[in-house]
Amino acid sequence: METTKEKEKKAFQGLKGKMNYKNPMEAPRLLKVVVSAGTGSFKDPKKKESALDRLSKITGQKPSVRGAKQSVASFKIRQGDPIGLQVTLRGKRMYDFLDRLLSIAFPRTKDFRGFLDKSIDEMGNISIGIREHTIFPETTDEELKDVFGLSVSIVTTAKNREEARAFFEHLDFPFRKKETR
Repeated sequence: METTKEKEKKAFQGLKGKMNYKNPMEAPRLLKVVVSAGTGSFKDPKKKESALDRLSKITGQKPSVRGAKQSVASFKIRQGDPIGLQVTLRGKRMYDFLDRLLSIAFPRTKDFRGFLDKSIDEMGNISIGIREHTIFPETTDEELKDVFGLSVSIVTTAKNREEARAFFEHLDFPFRKKETR
């Protein structure tokens, strides 16, 4: 099975005719993957610690705790209160995470039909929301008490949405088929 890193290296050959590339440096590349989880609803410090532990198991890197940017009285949040976790993956960890995400996690997702085209922004990056962290094999079944969602942002060097879509398709990202009715 070909890894994401190997597919990325072959992206120039696959996209050369479609995008009129003359130089391999013109082909898009993956820069980083940012995985974040909001833990604002977890009032108990033990729940926040378990979320931090689970996210570090999933990504293979310790997440940084993110504080609130401003105080919101109706949510009883003060500026600087820890409300989320974030991990920025680059290099080998990024490729390993993407391989697990595409080959293991998404096939385990219930009713997954593919990504929407609108999840790719105008600058060639894709943002994916995951409702339950339990789709990753690193989380065991006994830890199902406090389920939280994740947000995964994949940053590329693509110049526009069309170039990014072709690049992600070349990396075997599953996109939804257009329905004709």
